[in-house]
Amino acid sequence: MRVFVTGASGWIGSAVVPELIGAGHQVVGLARSDASAAALTAAGAEVRRGTVDDLDVLRSAAAASDGVIHLAFKHDIAFSGDFQGAADADRRAVETFGEALAGSGRPFVLASGILGLTPGRVATEEDAGPRLSLGHLGAGPRTRLDTAQLTLSLASRDVRSSVVRLPPTVHGDGDHGFMAALIGIARAKGVSGHVGDGTNRWPAGHRSDAAHLFRLALEKAPAGSVLHATADEGVPIRTVAEVIGRHLDVPVTSVPPEAAAEHFGWLGGFISLDSPASSVLTRALLGWQPTGPGLIDDLDKGHYFDQPAA
Repeated sequence: MRVFVTGASGWIGSAVVPELIGAGHQVVGLARSDASAAALTAAGAEVRRGTVDDLDVLRSAAAASDGVIHLAFKHDIAFSGDFQGAADADRRAVETFGEALAGSGRPFVLASGILGLTPGRVATEEDAGPRLSLGHLGAGPRTRLDTAQLTLSLASRDVRSSVVRLPPTVHGDGDHGFMAALIGIARAKGVSGHVGDGTNRWPAGHRSDAAHLFRLALEKAPAGSVLHATADEGVPIRTVAEVIGRHLDVPVTSVPPEAAAEHFGWLGGFISLDSPASSVLTRALLGWQPTGPGLIDDLDKGHYFDQPAA
């Protein structure tokens, strides 16, 4: 297939592109900078210059493809305070892809998230959205969940649409996401913290396993499928804090919930969420079997502690 990939040079995309090429697909990657374009060319992909705001570029690239994987999200503005703006841009892009692919039967795969989906219990692929209000996180996460539902609804317009829900930490060597941020906070504070008793759980998955799932979704996910890229169903945050404390040789401490925002900064609204998630249905549907290391084993490899803080 000729596959158009947004976010192709990002953390997930830079694993998805070689996964697709290795399986014999032709990849066209969206690049917003010279550095991204160079990385895609080096990986063996074609380059389409533009951003997720360039809707005409997205429309024409999708129309010329046999399938689309949409990974791009404006994380830079989302985590600097404008999550709603990032979520709105994402929705416009999905609407554009839907228009371009309608009636074609071609695949469209959207990257979405799991964190906060069903607080306090194990989420499955059959869960449509949060049972509790996400007001404490703002409207942006609600918009992103609605965009995922829009993607699934494209099945009724003859688009083989699917949503891959990613855990909050898709880990691996070179990751500058949540785990790297927690390590940076622990370095700066001189303590490795968790909120309350730290028994709240986060699901996790290795980047290589996530890339493989995106390829399987492109190739054979039925229209309207929800998929979970979770290898670890739920890792207690206290366990993560203990590993970080051991590697940095700093004490592990409990942070009161009312002090979470001050201690963890932008992570304060997420770090106390209890959001485990299963991938049992995904594995049965597509034969996906994670092979990468689990989160704790990956942290213990040491590469997170050899890189600068996020």
